[in-house]
Amino acid sequence: MPIDPSKLSRLSRAKYRASNLFLRTVIGGIGFVPYRWRVPGMGWLVSTLAPLVGFDKRVRANLKLTCPELSDTEITRLCREVSNNAGRTLIELYAGKPFLERAHAAPISGPGLKTLEAARAEGRPVILVTGHFGNYDAARTNLIGRGHKMGALYRRMANPYFNEHYVRSIERIGKPMFEQGRRGMMEMVRHLKAGGIIAIVADLHSHGGKNIDFFGKPAVTSVVPAELALKYNAAMIPIYATRQENGLDFEITVHKEIPHTDAVTMTQAVCTDLEALIRRNMGQWFWIHRRWKPFGPQKSSKENVSD
Repeated sequence: MPIDPSKLSRLSRAKYRASNLFLRTVIGGIGFVPYRWRVPGMGWLVSTLAPLVGFDKRVRANLKLTCPELSDTEITRLCREVSNNAGRTLIELYAGKPFLERAHAAPISGPGLKTLEAARAEGRPVILVTGHFGNYDAARTNLIGRGHKMGALYRRMANPYFNEHYVRSIERIGKPMFEQGRRGMMEMVRHLKAGGIIAIVADLHSHGGKNIDFFGKPAVTSVVPAELALKYNAAMIPIYATRQENGLDFEITVHKEIPHTDAVTMTQAVCTDLEALIRRNMGQWFWIHRRWKPFGPQKSSKENVSD
């Protein structure tokens, strides 16, 4: 977790400030380019820089671990596709109106859509689980545009200076936003208990999580979303926004509700569902993340679900 800048060493502060300045300059400069060229342009830039900043190394390591059947040619292609999608997603979050318009216009379907609408009508809480796939904020934007009042849990960026800018950008899509941590969890629980909808990106390594099978390997995964669903009788529904062939538009799919059983079984169902989606669109998931870290889970995460 990031710490207060005043507690960082001078060297660390200098590095974070330089990184923040570079990113802000690139984002600000490319913002003058028309949207239809801006998004692919940022995708190309990040894809070009990926080998230099270590993205390719991380993607290759993850794919070698989980998909050893892939050839070097296929892995090289995915390195470019993954970084390109990451660049597009980043600039879309800062694009404002053009991105919002495309996300609002995206078609939405799937067996979980009726469940979501029914829960909204009944005042039943809903936990929407998604992943770093396509552009995960396109689905949130679309539902807010359809009148769903929803909050979202987010993880702070490691760079404390860039994080301020990042949070302001995602808040423009919709509020409330709950920062990962004790205070944010308490605020999110209150929102959920009141019959609200929350969105959680559920595919990151999580301290205190459980070993859940993901691409045939144990990945430490938070079971808190499932625990919350069980405790507050919330519908737990996966939702994803798949980037379309033109690279600018999305198709949003609301998957079938995860049945209430136990937290580990429900979390495994979410991971299995996401894996199937990724296998159909390998270049749209963020293989850049350290999803399979070499240490195990803690015994329990129940302390994170207190009122």
